[in-house]
Amino acid sequence: MVQQTGAIANLGPGTAVPRQRTKGQRLWAAVKRDRKLYVLALPGIIFFLLFKYVPMWGVMIAFKNYSPYLGFLDSPWAGLDHFQRFFQHPDFWKLFRNTLAINLLNLIFFFPLPILLSLMLNEVRQAFFKKTVQSIVYLPHFLSWVIISGITFLLFSKQEGIVNRMLVFFGLEKFDFLTNPDIFWGVLTAQSIWKESGWGTIIFLAAIAGVNTELYEAAKIDGASRLRQMWHITLPAIRNVIVVLLILKIGHIMDVGFEHVYLMMNGAVSEVADVFDTYVFRLGVQQGQFSFSTAVGLFKSVVGLLLVLLANWLSKRFGEDGVF
Repeated sequence: MVQQTGAIANLGPGTAVPRQRTKGQRLWAAVKRDRKLYVLALPGIIFFLLFKYVPMWGVMIAFKNYSPYLGFLDSPWAGLDHFQRFFQHPDFWKLFRNTLAINLLNLIFFFPLPILLSLMLNEVRQAFFKKTVQSIVYLPHFLSWVIISGITFLLFSKQEGIVNRMLVFFGLEKFDFLTNPDIFWGVLTAQSIWKESGWGTIIFLAAIAGVNTELYEAAKIDGASRLRQMWHITLPAIRNVIVVLLILKIGHIMDVGFEHVYLMMNGAVSEVADVFDTYVFRLGVQQGQFSFSTAVGLFKSVVGLLLVLLANWLSKRFGEDGVF
């Protein structure tokens, strides 16, 4: 401050004192400086504005008795009636239990597998074998849930499934894989693991590629085994990436995925298969209860937001960067 005052005092009597730019001017200068980057990001910005932010006005339907004939603005207000009806509905706790159980199984069994798979692939030294394995485990990601469900029925159907035919061939009894409510959650988890584990390794392999190789060389000199190197070098180096993806995964704990569950659902497993997504589809699309189904969807979104905020706060309490 003293130096700045002295510099101003040294100016001549006719010299204009330079004005300090406002925050808006600094922001505009930064935009002009990086204008090419903003032009590059413009399609993504427009996409999020049109399909993510503008439709958020539709959540007002949850607080109205929406009628297509009256329109969005002229429909009468209902306040919190739809939320009270939803929380007092006898199906609420069943939906909450099923949704939470399926997502917790995914969190426990599915989330760690891409990390383990990326660690193992990183240890493979033969490039051809490594690329072959990567291609094989990535492939299911590009298949739709319709195809995944069809493959599951072909393999595990009780009457014509290949697995049950093999069981009968070896003198064993057929097992009911698809209409057994006791294993339905496990079937969904196994499908998610098979479909998405390979794709999830892309992020972790990219993070591992950025680890300083000199750390591994120093560890080898100290006599550390490859398992020790993974535990003390690789995992700590990608810890921030793991924490960020874990926070985002927790944010989707109320979102099972409508298509996946709906294709696998049948009357025998409906008690354990009915989740918030299928409930919204049944009431909102099939029965036309738009306001009530919007209230259910808004409840899911609020719970996801609160979980993200809580997980991010806890990560910072433990010394991690978090998402924001």
